[in-house]
Amino acid sequence: MISRRQLWALLVLTLMWGVNWPMMKLSLQELTPLYFRAITMSLGALWLFAYVASKGERMRPSRAEWITIAWLGLPNVLGWHTLSIFGVQELASGRAAILGFTMPIFTVLLGAAFFNERITPRVRLAVLCAGIAIGLLLWHELQRLSGRPAGIAWMLGAAFCWGLGTLQFRRAHLTLSPMVVTVWMLLLGSVVVWALALMLEPWPQAAGFSLPMWLSLAYGVFINYGVAQLIWFGMARDLPPATSAMSVMAIPLVGTLSATFIVGEVPHWQDWVAIAFVMMAIASVLWPARQRAPAAQ
Repeated sequence: MISRRQLWALLVLTLMWGVNWPMMKLSLQELTPLYFRAITMSLGALWLFAYVASKGERMRPSRAEWITIAWLGLPNVLGWHTLSIFGVQELASGRAAILGFTMPIFTVLLGAAFFNERITPRVRLAVLCAGIAIGLLLWHELQRLSGRPAGIAWMLGAAFCWGLGTLQFRRAHLTLSPMVVTVWMLLLGSVVVWALALMLEPWPQAAGFSLPMWLSLAYGVFINYGVAQLIWFGMARDLPPATSAMSVMAIPLVGTLSATFIVGEVPHWQDWVAIAFVMMAIASVLWPARQRAPAAQ
């Protein structure tokens, strides 16, 4: 069981991360993807750094930890955040969210391939459900004259990176708290994204930004990279696994529903069926197995 406070925090977190997908799409109507990521990631990480430091956390990594943090940041920050923003640019935001949250399936498959983790019947079911969802969305993109099947490749690459990064994070030996490590990964990653943006994209004309554009940037800085991170790390250790699974399952659904109101995207039947299969896939790998009662002596 979880407390009422935890339940409300989890609902708020799910809404924040779900709504973030169409908010990103809104930003990309006036701003190029790498500059969007560079601006929101760097500013979000800076205020997050200031907040966490004010709480008395040890912020300075040891010399060995710098290498580990940079290594962890490659898939967790550069891989996930960079590839996913290109996916959102190409696809409907709800569709991008559905594909992005195939991450737990990649985590268990990579764990089986490289860390000798066992493939259970539930994992096989998850892979089947995720494959059906991906096939549905790819089929619809290929059917449309203006379809963007490349966007599906971007999002699957992002989900792969997130899954790989999750496995690396679990096995990393660090003395800093996970929140501090995340802040440093975001700061280091934003430096690289700024360099890529300066090399590859034209400088943004901020004077022409609309009010919705400024609001979407503020959402990315203060909500996605700020408040949501604090809520998650504040309750992640105490959250039951089944509750965590339900939160992850609901984010693509929230993203798809909110996209209708924020950017005017109308989901197709393939999206709804794909959401159902992705939710089943996530539940298969994250929902805790029922413990057998011990035999009577």
